Amino acid sequence: MQLLAQPLNLTLRHTFSTSRSSSSIAENVLVKLRWKNLKGLGEAAPIRFYGQSQKTCLKALERMSKRLAGRDPFELESILTDLRRHFPQEPSAIAAIDLALHDLVGKHLGIPLWRHFGLDPEKTPQTSFTIGIASLDKVVAKIAEAQKYPVLKIKVGVPGDVEIMREIRRLVPKKILRVDANCGWSVKETIDKSRALEKLGVEFIEQPLPPGRNADFKKIKNKIGIPLMTDESSLIPGDIPALRGCVDGINIKLVKCGGIREGLKMIHTARACGLKIMLGCMIESSILISAAAQLAPLVDYADLDGNLLVSDDPFRGARIDKNAKLILPNRPGLGMA
Repeated sequence: MQLLAQPLNLTLRHTFSTSRSSSSIAENVLVKLRWKNLKGLGEAAPIRFYGQSQKTCLKALERMSKRLAGRDPFELESILTDLRRHFPQEPSAIAAIDLALHDLVGKHLGIPLWRHFGLDPEKTPQTSFTIGIASLDKVVAKIAEAQKYPVLKIKVGVPGDVEIMREIRRLVPKKILRVDANCGWSVKETIDKSRALEKLGVEFIEQPLPPGRNADFKKIKNKIGIPLMTDESSLIPGDIPALRGCVDGINIKLVKCGGIREGLKMIHTARACGLKIMLGCMIESSILISAAAQLAPLVDYADLDGNLLVSDDPFRGARIDKNAKLILPNRPGLGMA
């Protein structure tokens, strides 16, 4: 196999802010794996929070390419285990290769990945649409733009966030609302704010605390009436068993766990631990979104809107219907067009 990697810069429709970062361009990486007469596509979305960048990702992929020479894409387990062993700090780059390998496998077999996994494409959930942190007037404008989306995920974790949530609920009294604090709250804040959010009918709170604080998550869970979801606390399959009894569910992101194969492991592990499952994303093109969507029939919630937040997605893959339900492509592999 021959690996080619190049920058993939995506322009956001609006500057996107969370409790710890802000950006107007996503500096991702496009991967192409050539094998026989086929080309597999993959994508990395490096995360600054974990010390990754487009530059470090490209360098890692250059080193990884040497380990792919002469390999067969059907050697998925062996190849990806080898990459995780030698590049433990580069899950986003590994995810890009994982996606490209799966794309090659599906294309060689002539079937979409969801069929290869034996899944029912009708059993996909709705995806939420994310509203980043902004001033109240800008949030109100974003809510108006998101009129067609029935499920909204609101980024919180800054002063005045509960007041903003009250205004959002007033504007959209019937929509499903979820909040994501991105590690921006303390234990006390989470407990106090959850009371107000529960009255507003918020469906769940995602990652209010920094990772590594499972005991505090359990303390919060026992005192509030809103389900707790993790993200930064559930990066890989091995993180999940310790979360049992501490939270209600986990968010899985392919660029954090290392791709589709590890994502599947996380889904099965979470189910064995009695946890709910959401598939999430970063700011991504349709390559990564469609890769995650292949697993959507297995999960409870989806937050696969990264491609909807950009103005120049060069690919077409999974899409949504008028109710924001994920529609999986019938084309082979990841289904890119």
